[in-house]
Amino acid sequence: MALAIDEREVEGILILDLQGRIVAGESAGALRERGQQAASGESRNVILNLKGVDYIDSSGLGTLVAAHSTLSKAGGGLALMNLSKRSAELLILTKLATVFRIFEDEKAAVDSFFPHREVRKFDILDFVKNSPKE
Repeated sequence: MALAIDEREVEGILILDLQGRIVAGESAGALRERGQQAASGESRNVILNLKGVDYIDSSGLGTLVAAHSTLSKAGGGLALMNLSKRSAELLILTKLATVFRIFEDEKAAVDSFFPHREVRKFDILDFVKNSPKE
């Protein structure tokens, strides 16, 4: 299944709702290109909604890291939300959970871009421990 990317904006934050797999080839390329467009546009703060993502391979992880780096260099930021248990485990295993800002819901992810707002922290290890087996 190809990666579908739907866009919307909430309080000036670009939210990309992803559906499918983030793997080598077209899907990783499309996401990389969209990250570069965001970095050169007005919405340099991006949230990736991974609720519809069922698989991420090593190229997909590289794409997420590249988007994070590109947006950070442009003065913006990247946050992830709605990870599956498998995706959370992958980020823990690769130690990328320490790189990305990860949130359980959209409100917390959006609020994270506003320093004066209180943000509920997401405990990724607790999430993995207490999630049902997939």
